[in-house]
Amino acid sequence: MNRLARPTLVLSLPVLVLIALLGSLLPASSPRTFSDIPAARPPVAEDAALIQLQARYRTLLKNLSQLAPRQPYILVDTARNHLYVKRQQDVVLDAIASTGSGIILDKPGEANTQWIFDTPRGEFTVQSKLTNPVWVKPDWAFIEEGLRVPKNPAERVEQGVLGEYALGFGKGYFIHGTLYTRLLGKNVTHGCIRLNDGDLKSVYQLARVGTPILIF
Repeated sequence: MNRLARPTLVLSLPVLVLIALLGSLLPASSPRTFSDIPAARPPVAEDAALIQLQARYRTLLKNLSQLAPRQPYILVDTARNHLYVKRQQDVVLDAIASTGSGIILDKPGEANTQWIFDTPRGEFTVQSKLTNPVWVKPDWAFIEEGLRVPKNPAERVEQGVLGEYALGFGKGYFIHGTLYTRLLGKNVTHGCIRLNDGDLKSVYQLARVGTPILIF
């Protein structure tokens, strides 16, 4: 299996995650009621500190937004199981996803060797775009089901389980479709990122080979 090519991004994952999420730190405004009005105003010093903090926040947000990629990029939150396509601060697509389960499976006949079904974290790029992809089942897929690993490569091929599109980002990992839409939003995959058909089609149309993928 080919090694994952190093992406050309110059920004670190923490910086871009901050770009993506910083806008959610301040609470949304809402109509005030009499119960919301404090009985007494806070000291002037506290007011001044709050104003200074808000000014620093606005400056930091402005600086970070200028560092965001100009092209659309894909952001994957494996804790919340959401995939976003963003163009700087604009969210072009917000999709419910499924990501890696974290389950560990021992490799038979190999002491202290295991498969760990996690979605990799870090900076990647779209390396391939496929239509009507087929799944070539790896060894672990048979072992997990208690089946023998076939010697005939043709016995590994399964049609129609990955959806109509797939976007590869290295080391056998893909963004693809799923037959199990009821499990979207959960950590249930072997490392790939699953989407429903509509969201997968949108990602396929918005992304190109070279589009950054940021996973955290």
